[in-house]
Amino acid sequence: MIKAIVTDIEGTTSSLSFVKDVLFPYARVHIAEFVRDHADDPEVRQLLRDVSWEAGKELDLGQTIAQLIEWIDQDKKITPLKALQGLIWEEGYRKGAFAGHIYEDAERNLKAWKACGLGLYIYSSGSVHAQKLLFSHTDYGDLTPWFSGYFDTRIGGKREVDSYRRIADELRLLPESLLFLSDIKEELDAARQAGFHTVWLVRDGKPDSDAEHRQAQDFDQIEIVFSNDR
Repeated sequence: MIKAIVTDIEGTTSSLSFVKDVLFPYARVHIAEFVRDHADDPEVRQLLRDVSWEAGKELDLGQTIAQLIEWIDQDKKITPLKALQGLIWEEGYRKGAFAGHIYEDAERNLKAWKACGLGLYIYSSGSVHAQKLLFSHTDYGDLTPWFSGYFDTRIGGKREVDSYRRIADELRLLPESLLFLSDIKEELDAARQAGFHTVWLVRDGKPDSDAEHRQAQDFDQIEIVFSNDR
């Protein structure tokens, strides 16, 4: 019996284009200015140290900015980059530059699942801070009260089996009582190896009944999961 749902964001609750065409470009355009303006802030200063650690060498400010931009262009899932992007996006949300995109079917079903007593959690490569920003600035209002917890790359990579074991341990739930939603097969493979139930979101395609994971075109098609075993 499913007791909690852990969901990805990009391509799952939210449009890939919002992240790739709105959030990422905004961070890239503003990251140099942000780093220069906030380099002395304690939180940012520590993140800049973490960039040097990840790069494996001491970087000056200009080199750090160049490294961050290179990681953005390579779509790297590196924790200090993700944290800095989250801080930049916070400014964007606050200025009204954009609102967090949530699919209507995702909003409606998340609300219903919460009302049914299921625990709701987010696991994304974006920082926890960025996750909370997105869900607190949607066209449906602030959805963060629906979620009981958030996980990012600090728990581990999304394609690593141990990451999902750690999530289950933190939630103090058996893996077989957890359902993971994602649009990425490799993430679902790792979750299933850890014992999770899985559903593969294929928003731009037609569900394949022969796929390795149960597929759904949107959240409306996931309702049958909760009364059936894998």
